[in-house]
Amino acid sequence: MTTPPKTDLTEPPRPVVDCTVVGGGPVGLLTALFLGRAGLRVAVVERWPQRYPLPRACTIDHEALRILQAAGLMADHADLFEPSQGERGGYEFRNGEGELLQAIDWNRTAESGWANTNGFYQPDLEAVIEDLAVATPGVSVHRGWTFRSLTQDGGGVSAELAPTERPDEVVQVRSRWLVGADGANSCVRSHLGVEVGDSGFQADWLVVDYQPLAEEKWTAFVTQYCDPAQPATAVNSGPGRRRFEFMRPADMTAEELGRDSTAWRLMAPWGVTPQTARLERHAVYTFRGRWARGWREGNVFLAGDAAHLMPPFLGQGLCAGLRDARALTWRLGMVHRGLAAPAVLDTYGPERAGHVREIIDEAVAAGRVICELDVERAAARDAEMRKRASDPEAVTRKPPHPRLGEPSLTSPSADAEGRLAPQGRIRIAEQVGLFDDIVGGGWQLISRAGDPTEALSDEETAWFWEIGGVAADVSGGGSVRDLDGAYARWFTEHECEAFLARPDFYVLAAGAHGDIPRFVSRLRQALQSAAGEG
Repeated sequence: MTTPPKTDLTEPPRPVVDCTVVGGGPVGLLTALFLGRAGLRVAVVERWPQRYPLPRACTIDHEALRILQAAGLMADHADLFEPSQGERGGYEFRNGEGELLQAIDWNRTAESGWANTNGFYQPDLEAVIEDLAVATPGVSVHRGWTFRSLTQDGGGVSAELAPTERPDEVVQVRSRWLVGADGANSCVRSHLGVEVGDSGFQADWLVVDYQPLAEEKWTAFVTQYCDPAQPATAVNSGPGRRRFEFMRPADMTAEELGRDSTAWRLMAPWGVTPQTARLERHAVYTFRGRWARGWREGNVFLAGDAAHLMPPFLGQGLCAGLRDARALTWRLGMVHRGLAAPAVLDTYGPERAGHVREIIDEAVAAGRVICELDVERAAARDAEMRKRASDPEAVTRKPPHPRLGEPSLTSPSADAEGRLAPQGRIRIAEQVGLFDDIVGGGWQLISRAGDPTEALSDEETAWFWEIGGVAADVSGGGSVRDLDGAYARWFTEHECEAFLARPDFYVLAAGAHGDIPRFVSRLRQALQSAAGEG
């Protein structure tokens, strides 16, 4: 059940804040929430007077849930998410006859302590994020306000805003930073003149959300029907909800595709009819793969769909935006508090761009497989996928799991730098839970060979605590018990004994226990560098 947002629809933002966030969707709201908790004064401006009431994104992965955990959402709202289920790995490719061609292991054990993939209802998630944001001291959300323009100087950004319904009533807001999280048609990106790269992939699809009125049986969380006569997708879209997606045939107009009668006709072969389901939404979208060629211009940053757009075949669009929010906000928070030099902001764009481009490429590749309309090429595709499926080692593959782009704020070590760090269930005395909830989710120094702080001087340890660091010995000899072996498995896989992870959960460095002083020295050097301007 969504609740009305506690937002101000009439008053403009304060004339001076630390950060202006343009865009009040989940990425903008999460950005504001994290920045507010870091002590910044933040104004979120959103041109629409109310939240969008219908679902858009409907799947979210383990890493994104860990980010929401860090925002304080999962403690009371984990029931918003329904984990992937399905006997053949959670994600299936089938041909027009229903034959299984390939499975992706979306039910695997995930590094982040949450189910690998989950369905959710976006309006409910947005309502919770907004409630958390506006309850955060220093954060205000202003709906019904439109971004007009901006100028920059050495001290920050001046943004011109106006009420959406009264565009002549322009006000100016001054801030040190501005974040453009204003969607695929970003006005901030356009104003900056940032060029957009294009994968060349484009396809019109009908997206249909419905609520089943009768029990449905599906073998997978997501099924891609690679039928040249009618490519289609069936997906679990959260508790009590399902989604179908249908590609537009060449002989059908977008207007005809968007009719509710078309939606019912296309869903009928799966037994979804007006008698068995309630139609919640149907809309035609053009699926594309695009990315901003620059993520930063001075003190203005892009995040979310303003920076990247991908076809939804891997369910990674919103996940990528939440990664942007976390990667940017820990940097801005540390610079604001004087714990890091502005140079740390330089790696935000390159890291995120390299990471998301790999996911876009994978999503586009999946789309080209799914969207094949030529019967002969589709038959050849099916034959090749059958051949791969005959190999027991190849029948199920993992979803994309990129490392950070370069240059990155990492240190070469054990080939784990720039990869996701694990989070497992632990026990400390009588407390049992996920590591971030019990020990902390900032800078994490974890070893399986002893207490990490014993490898550091008192001064180094004090500095690490000052920046919000936490340390843990998961060897079994200390106070922390690795209940499910999550850390033991990770260390074995990466052939190392210790790692230092960042607040966005990516590994800065990994190696032997004796390398811990080097990890901390590298971090200190990176944060205290005098290079760059913020």
